[in-house]
Amino acid sequence: MDTDRWRALAEQMSTGLALVDARLQVLWINPALAEWLDIGTRSAVGQPLGLLLQEPEWLGQAGRIVDEQGGVQWRNVELRPQRGRELRADVSLQSFAADQRLLEVHVLAPVASAPSPLSATLRGFAHEVKNPLAGLRGAAQLLQRRVADDDLKSLAGLVIAEADRLTALANRLLHHDGAAKLAPVNIHERLEWLADLLHAEPGAPGLRHDYDPSVPDVLGDAGRLQQVLLNLARNAIEAGAQAITLRTRIEHGVRVGDRMLRTALRVDVMDDGPGVPAELRDTLFDPLVSGRSDGTGLGLALAREIAREHGGDLRFTSRPGDTVFSLWLPLERTHE
Repeated sequence: MDTDRWRALAEQMSTGLALVDARLQVLWINPALAEWLDIGTRSAVGQPLGLLLQEPEWLGQAGRIVDEQGGVQWRNVELRPQRGRELRADVSLQSFAADQRLLEVHVLAPVASAPSPLSATLRGFAHEVKNPLAGLRGAAQLLQRRVADDDLKSLAGLVIAEADRLTALANRLLHHDGAAKLAPVNIHERLEWLADLLHAEPGAPGLRHDYDPSVPDVLGDAGRLQQVLLNLARNAIEAGAQAITLRTRIEHGVRVGDRMLRTALRVDVMDDGPGVPAELRDTLFDPLVSGRSDGTGLGLALAREIAREHGGDLRFTSRPGDTVFSLWLPLERTHE
């Protein structure tokens, strides 16, 4: 792969990357590492790597070791970016080309005092999936530039948008970004996005829309809500559904846990599949529970986690030929 294409792909990666010379001065840095180090990509060029990393002891003999062995790795080391916050990371430095060395920085998630079972399960997955997603996005960008057909360009754009959404999701799982980034969300636009995505797939099921046009915007994180809707639709398709109905309604006096929602949005994803097996109904939302031999059991667990961080819930009813997963989201402040 030529250098320009490699850099184009590397700039999309969420792994921190930098090229340094034999004296460990920065020749190039990607946006992910620049963000972690709180420095501009141009400002970093020409600066000593040790200065950017606040002169860590483990970097002292790195140049000599790379010359002798071709590369060196450090596990769970401390980084001290310019703004003072501390990070833990796995770091490697290896020969790259001519007199250049490649630095890779995989920032680790902070250790929580009591991580949820779902988060603990997904962190390793999130770490592994980021780089393939960057490659997928880069390939879609190249395809989008080279094809003339508008439909193919649109499909490539869809791949890019999905890669970006999944990368953001992986980063959230890996770095514990905290609370959802709330803003007004038009749920019907999100459902139409879902329909477009499903229509682009071979063997897409029949789709029906049953929207309440009076539904207002809901306060939520659009990307995370898209993830819920996509997970529900994918589950229906993988269960053998031939038809899916997307329905919205406004409900009043809905109890969620120990709270009462005065007004709530209900988003139903309905399908005509065989239904949820009786033996899975009590544990369906638990991590690693799946009704398919090739399933991961992560989609519904993640979907319910997202629903609850929005102050809502995810529930289902099911019988053969009629399964309904309902996403509940508050439209007003809740009260006891």
